Amino acid sequence: MPNKTTAKQPIKRSKRQCLEGIVHIKASFNNTIITFTDLQGNVFAWSSSTKAGFRGSRKSTPFAAQVASHDLAKDCVERFGLKRVHVKVQGPGPGRESAIRALETAGVKVLSIEDVTGIPHNGCRDPKKRRV
Repeated sequence: MPNKTTAKQPIKRSKRQCLEGIVHIKASFNNTIITFTDLQGNVFAWSSSTKAGFRGSRKSTPFAAQVASHDLAKDCVERFGLKRVHVKVQGPGPGRESAIRALETAGVKVLSIEDVTGIPHNGCRDPKKRRV
């Protein structure tokens, strides 16, 4: 039997292009999570204040959300050619406006801004009143 040593050819992946997408910003009181998706909702990049290097109480600041959003937007413009986005914001956190402003400074055009924070329709019962 002949001993053949063949090198495997690397798999060529086509470079993904996404000119228009959706940015989901989830701003809680403790952290801000930014997710870039295409128009169908398939995630192709994400970041958060924690991933940007902020720890403790500093990750719940508007500056941490701004840094995370700006870095992620720059990366998506380079890798995927992102130009236009629709923004969906969820939650009451402090990083809502600063994350959107950082997208515009990174060179991404914001087409629309929508608030998708959930509103309870008399769902869970409130805890009983505290008696002292």
